[in-house]
Amino acid sequence: MSKRTIPILLALAVLLAACGPKATPTMNPADVQGTAVAAAWTMVAETQAAIPSATPMPPTDTPSPTPLPTFTQAVSLPTLPTVAAFFPTATPLNTSGNANSCLVPLSVGEAGPTVRVRIENETGGTIYSISLNLYEKNDFGQCGAITVTNIAKNAKEIVDLPKGKWYAYAWINYKGGTSGTSSGSFELRVGDDLIRLVVQPEVITAKGP
Repeated sequence: MSKRTIPILLALAVLLAACGPKATPTMNPADVQGTAVAAAWTMVAETQAAIPSATPMPPTDTPSPTPLPTFTQAVSLPTLPTVAAFFPTATPLNTSGNANSCLVPLSVGEAGPTVRVRIENETGGTIYSISLNLYEKNDFGQCGAITVTNIAKNAKEIVDLPKGKWYAYAWINYKGGTSGTSSGSFELRVGDDLIRLVVQPEVITAKGP
């Protein structure tokens, strides 16, 4: 109760006592004053109770700290194959894409009777490699290629070749680091015994014994 309210109550009590009827006093003035004061306090209490209480402010949400991201274990990488797995197994030469192509190694044992062929190096250099290709299927249904390497200058090399149509191509290394090629075609027939395959600069020629 504020200090200003107490004097008002006291004045109200005095006023009520003074305005009362001039009856035969049954209560002394002190009792009347006490009753008036009690009534005044009751009125004040009821007034205070009628005042609506202030609605409390809703609590303000305090933002919680953002949780840190959870790290997921890295996915295991697949095991890489060994280096050898990246290299294909060697296959017979066949650049045409045709299963019947003659650009394959020749199976000499399945190609029928053979003829002795003597390769003679008259190029003036070293035959690094000479490829001999049976470019058409012969009477035994075979075709393909064989390779002879490192035939020295003026040297000779004998090979056994099946009968049929042949094409020869040679790579030659000359003194001083230069190089060249030679090529030519020939046919081995029934009855041939020894054929000279003469390799010269740029040309290969088949000759009799």
